[in-house]
Amino acid sequence: MFLKNAWYVAAWDDEVTQDLLPLTILDERIVLYRKQDGTPVALEDACPHRKLPLSMGRRSGDEIECGYHGLTFDCSGACTRAPGAARIPTGARVRSYPLAERYGLVWIWMGDALAADPSAIVDVEEWDDPAWGSNRGDAMTVDCHYLYVTDNLLDPSHVAWVHPTSFGNAACEAEPLRTEVAEQGVTVSRWMRDAEVAPFYAKFVRFEGRCDRKQHYEVRFPSHAIIKAIFTPAGTGGDDAPLHPDVFLMNSYNFMTPVDENLTRYFWFQTRNFAPGDEDVSRQFDEDVRHAFEEDRAVLSAVHAGMARRRTPNIDLAIDAGPLRFRRALAKMIEREQTSEAALAPVYKVGRTTDGATA
Repeated sequence: MFLKNAWYVAAWDDEVTQDLLPLTILDERIVLYRKQDGTPVALEDACPHRKLPLSMGRRSGDEIECGYHGLTFDCSGACTRAPGAARIPTGARVRSYPLAERYGLVWIWMGDALAADPSAIVDVEEWDDPAWGSNRGDAMTVDCHYLYVTDNLLDPSHVAWVHPTSFGNAACEAEPLRTEVAEQGVTVSRWMRDAEVAPFYAKFVRFEGRCDRKQHYEVRFPSHAIIKAIFTPAGTGGDDAPLHPDVFLMNSYNFMTPVDENLTRYFWFQTRNFAPGDEDVSRQFDEDVRHAFEEDRAVLSAVHAGMARRRTPNIDLAIDAGPLRFRRALAKMIEREQTSEAALAPVYKVGRTTDGATA
């Protein structure tokens, strides 16, 4: 269901403090906190004794003390104290997860710690460019499987019906889509010629009249989307054409973190090629984007519920080519990963512990 050897967004950086923060990511319970020097830490949120969440315990310096019997764990997950025991029990440790901080986000690696390479995190080329403005987005929980969100973010057509007062208009209804599959993900895109500027963008474009518009919807494995919007005066757009001096560029970075099979946490921010440092523009972007994403949330929650209760088969349309190719490629990656893990897994013998429980 989930690709483990990948970076996911765990939280915004200001969500992670010296307090214990319990999270569920890929159906695994995790506790996050910051050491006294500010370094973030992520540990399995379950004491190995009776699996009480460590997030119900307390900090002891940079370590966590279990709130049941005081077993204490350092930032690597090793047990450093076991009150009442002559020695630290074998197996008294919890898993630790690699973390990285980038773009105001705390990223977590859910797979083999030795494979965690921060350079694999999505690169935002314009992040430090003083000519670009940006607005920090939000984080919302969507009541659906994360692949319904990636479906949505590989579907430029839906904006005509879901977002007619913001991102979409009639020009988005029928223009054919181009789908490309690459090693890192799938991209669906199209140019719309001599069209009206959609309502959200009309407030910000620097030219009058109709436009050429490009929708670039790219989702990278496992669940990170880069949505690029290009608006340029009608007759000046094209992949091989030089950028018009008044071109509008907006890149929306969207990161979906599966909580479990029914919930997704959705993080985002946008960058733009105008009004750097303009807080009023950033605030308006925040408000309008949040409103549009709430429209998505309502639809996707209903889709998840409808698909879970379906009594007749659902169908696919031509516009589903991108989402379906993404799902197939990701499924193969997950299958390869699970096959590899199974081959390396140790073999355990079933026996009895001293209290008679199966071990």
